[in-house]
Amino acid sequence: MNSTTQIAILGGGNIGTAIARGLIASGRYAPGQIIITRRRSQLLNPLGRLGFVILTDNPEAVRRAEVVIIAVTPQQLGALLQEIRSALVPARHTVISVVTGVSIASISKHIGQGVPIVRAMPNTAIAIGESMFCLAAPAGAGGAGGADRASDSLEVATSIFDAVGTTLVIDEEQMIPATALCACGVAFFLRAIRAASQGGIQIGFNAAEALAMAAQTARGAASLLLTLGNHPEMEIDKVTTPRGCTIAGLNLMEHQGFSSAMIKGIVTSAERAADLYVNDGGR
Repeated sequence: MNSTTQIAILGGGNIGTAIARGLIASGRYAPGQIIITRRRSQLLNPLGRLGFVILTDNPEAVRRAEVVIIAVTPQQLGALLQEIRSALVPARHTVISVVTGVSIASISKHIGQGVPIVRAMPNTAIAIGESMFCLAAPAGAGGAGGADRASDSLEVATSIFDAVGTTLVIDEEQMIPATALCACGVAFFLRAIRAASQGGIQIGFNAAEALAMAAQTARGAASLLLTLGNHPEMEIDKVTTPRGCTIAGLNLMEHQGFSSAMIKGIVTSAERAADLYVNDGGR
C-alpha cells in the first residue's frame, strides 16, 4: 500500500470511526490520508480536530480517494451506491464494503461490474488494533483479468486491515457466519466478562477489582490459544483436577446451559444477519 494512498470512509458511525482511529494508531497512515463522511458532520468534529478530513459530500470523498470503505447500514446502502456510482473509476478505485449481509454481486449491480469490490467483516476492536477481519472477493470478477484484479483488491484490503488486527481470506458464502462469530461475538465475550466480574463482586471484590481481574483472565485465556495453538479443552484440562473447584464450577455452568446458550446465540445472530438486507429489498 502506497504511503500516500487516500482512503475514504463513507459512514462515520461506530465502525467507520473505529477503522479511522485504528489506521492512525497503527502508525502507517496520517490523519490527512483518511476522509470520513457523515450527514451530521458535526458529530465528527473531534476527529476533524485530529486532522482527519471530514466531508458530507460522498462523491467528493470518492473523487479524492483511491480506496473507498463503505461503512453505512444496510438500509442506507442502496441510496449511497447510486450517489457515488458516477464518481467511481474502475482503473483507480477499490471498494471495500463492511456492510452486514450485502453480497458483492448486489453492490456490483449498483455501481457496475468493472469496479473491484472486497467484502470485509471487522469488529470494533479495530480501534485498538485487535480486530478479526474476514475478507472475501469474487475470484473471476470483472471479465478478462478479473482473477488478477480480485487478487489485487484483496491485497489492498489485507494491507490496510493488517494494520488494525488479523486478516483471514474466506469464501464469500462464509461472511454471514463470520459476522455472527466475530462481529457479534465481541458483544458475547464482553457479556461473559461482565458476568464473571459480577460473580467476582459477589465473592468479595469491589467492582473495579472484579472487572480488571475478569478482563485480564479472559485476555490470558485467549492468548494461550493464539500463542500455543492448543484446543481450549487441552488448556481446560490443565486447570481441572479430580473433585476440584474448577470442574465443579464448569459442570454447574454446563448444566445451566452455558455452552448451549452461546452456540444458540451465535446461530441466531447468523440467521438474523442473513435477513437484514433481504428484508430491505436487497441482495
